[in-house]
Amino acid sequence: MNQELVRIVDNIARDKNIDRESIFTDLEEAMVSAVRKHFGQVDSEIAVHIDRDTGQVTAFKDSEQIDIRQLGRIPAQIAKQVMIQKIRADERDSIYAEFVQRKGEIVSGVVVRYESGTLVVNLNHRTEGFMPKAEQIMGQTHRPGERVRSLVFDVKETTGQVKIILSRTHPDFIRKLFELEVPEITEGIIKIKALAREAGYRTKVAVTSVDERVDPVGACVGVRGSRIKSIVDELGGEKIDIIRWNESSQILITNALMPAKMSEVALCFELGKATVVVEEEQLSLAIGKHGQNVRLAARLTGWDIDILTPEEYNQGIEQLANCVKETGADDTLVDRLIALGIISILDLEDVGTEPLINELKMKRDLAEKVIGSAGDWAKQLAAESESNRAQNLLKQQTETKEKPQS
Repeated sequence: MNQELVRIVDNIARDKNIDRESIFTDLEEAMVSAVRKHFGQVDSEIAVHIDRDTGQVTAFKDSEQIDIRQLGRIPAQIAKQVMIQKIRADERDSIYAEFVQRKGEIVSGVVVRYESGTLVVNLNHRTEGFMPKAEQIMGQTHRPGERVRSLVFDVKETTGQVKIILSRTHPDFIRKLFELEVPEITEGIIKIKALAREAGYRTKVAVTSVDERVDPVGACVGVRGSRIKSIVDELGGEKIDIIRWNESSQILITNALMPAKMSEVALCFELGKATVVVEEEQLSLAIGKHGQNVRLAARLTGWDIDILTPEEYNQGIEQLANCVKETGADDTLVDRLIALGIISILDLEDVGTEPLINELKMKRDLAEKVIGSAGDWAKQLAAESESNRAQNLLKQQTETKEKPQS
């Protein structure tokens, strides 16, 4: 009987991943509760000890040994209830400790069901993970019994439950997939420097290599695209652009906007803004469907990217030159402003006087005069734009009314 108790404890410890000593302690506390209930003496000194090797149980009440097997059915039921509660609490603590350490890792599980849009995934025989709708890739559905991989996004302790939140939309999910598929990343030869993602649609990953002999882009793509194909298949066809990282922001922005070709990239460090000039035929490619390409490139590089055609760029420079010349300044100041990355009146207004004073060494009264002029021009341009918009709208409405009914 006593050896059987030891075997039961060992089985519970192994199956539920609970410390063996914790189970013995819980058993002793449960038996103390049973003895106290049996005698009904709250102030009595009760002690129970279980030998960890033999399973021998010894119990004392006020230093007098008692036979715990003689307590009866009701105390045994109490001991059982207390024991179940304590083992469940230990199991929750064990699950929490395990998955807190695995936070940010990829786990594999079997789909169980959907609950109000939340996907429930069986991670092992004792743990379920929950993937909210927002953490699921749009357009993907999973059938019960299907094996699915996901990122351990968060681990929360709620009343009587440990809630493991899973994600397939988090950018780190792709980062971890690359680590699994590309050994050079795990070994530290290739590093993922930046990553931007719109889950289910497109991801941009900037990579670099610490070894000149290793091509980071080629290693991530794999022979005949084998490595990247595995990741794309896992994501249900999501497009992945692998970009070569460069410490030069201009080159990095150029790489990030590929496959579109850039004519010019102007950086304004004061505003954190990059103005990119592309030919008219490259404009839609640079912007991407619904602005996705430029949006992801901006997130990847950390720059606010504005894409212009040569005509729009030259128009902005011309307006800037006219605005500056109104203050009495010459073309040299215009060239210096452009070198600072200021290529439009709106840029000039946003920058303000201090950068002009500190970077261009302008006198304060001239700097204030230039910024004031930019403000006036900006208001005038805004009014003209609003007027043109109203005229176009009126024209459209008139054409619609005059259009003959078929």
